[in-house]
Amino acid sequence: MDAQEVDEKTGERERAEFVAKAKLPTQFGDFEIYAFEDRKMKTHLALVRGDVKDAQEVPVRLHSRCLTGDALGSMRCDCREQYEKAIKYLGKQEKGVLLYMNQEGRGIGLANKIRAYELQDKGLDTVQANHQLGFADDLRSYESAADMLKYLQVGSVVLLSNNPKKVQGLQKEGIEVAKRMPLQIDGNEHDANYLKTKKEKMGHILDEQD
Repeated sequence: MDAQEVDEKTGERERAEFVAKAKLPTQFGDFEIYAFEDRKMKTHLALVRGDVKDAQEVPVRLHSRCLTGDALGSMRCDCREQYEKAIKYLGKQEKGVLLYMNQEGRGIGLANKIRAYELQDKGLDTVQANHQLGFADDLRSYESAADMLKYLQVGSVVLLSNNPKKVQGLQKEGIEVAKRMPLQIDGNEHDANYLKTKKEKMGHILDEQD
């Protein structure tokens, strides 16, 4: 049984509470980094640029942690490229937020993501691999992300994403999404089928103009 099912049956929300903040100068610009912790003791981060309190149409990237892509440079997905494109864009803005959510492998965890990779090496796509392991297509929730934006008192957001479900997820939790901004990445020989599956089976909107 996955964690999301347990939450639904107990009625408990995956709340995120503020822990600490500090200045974070980066190669992409100066940010403040906020740490939040949910009831499962998972730490989520918010990189905040400028004064976002009560600000409208704040550009926001909601990014799920991808150790293999973000840190190890995997070419099996577009996560690192999306992260870098988003943070470079935010670093040039007066205001912006990048939410770095501890939801590896769309919520199935790192070890299970590697198990899914093994199945993909045998011919399954990313959705089929999740199903083979007993998981849904996507187990991520947006409650913690919404709590973080509410703590920051963001008025409304422009979401940098190709995934309409992220828009719906935030709206369901009371976040005003003024619009969605495409975050297009060129594919490669290793992630072509992954991107095709995201578009055809998971509803991601690709091939738009940024």
